Amino acid sequence: MQLPYPKHALEPHLGRETLTYHHEKHHAGYLKKLDELIGGRPAARRSLEEIILASDDAVFQNAAQVWNHDFYWSSMRPHGGGDPDGPLRAAIERDFGGLDAFRTAFVEAGVAQFGTGWVWLVADRDRLLVEATEDADLPLTQGRVALCCADVWEHAYYLDYRHERKRYLEAFLAHLVNWEFAAARWAAARRRRAQSADADATHTEGPP
Repeated sequence: MQLPYPKHALEPHLGRETLTYHHEKHHAGYLKKLDELIGGRPAARRSLEEIILASDDAVFQNAAQVWNHDFYWSSMRPHGGGDPDGPLRAAIERDFGGLDAFRTAFVEAGVAQFGTGWVWLVADRDRLLVEATEDADLPLTQGRVALCCADVWEHAYYLDYRHERKRYLEAFLAHLVNWEFAAARWAAARRRRAQSADADATHTEGPP
């Protein structure tokens, strides 16, 4: 459950105090509770994704929050932000009509999410979407592939931005988002889709 960078590495956009509190209290708390719920049981030998898809109630809530937080940390990097490039940029421009339109959609979805939750860039088959989820919910449960996300629970940003969630999300896109991570996720999703299509075609054609 280590962070992929030092706790001060995202300053001045997210401070050391925010990352320390968020990682060591909230993220660690979900992991500890999950271990209390399933530790020593057969479910503990499953992957986190398998646990999420096979569970509900407290096990789901805590497993999903562990996964979401792991993913959130990977969605950021020091000196991140700016514009994506390559195939991911092309897909964003195709599906949103431009990078600025994507940024607007992402920020608006995050601001509109009432109370607690997450805002995501996701791949739904060959199409990119922005979506917000409530509490611990995540795109995995809907069969979509997460490319990057921002945590919009208030503890993720309040020490640095107070109630200004919009300013936090704008800073996330301008200075923090890890486009290399998102691009790798998009490339992997496209490869899996192509392999699945090839397998389906081979099965349909049958042996020579």
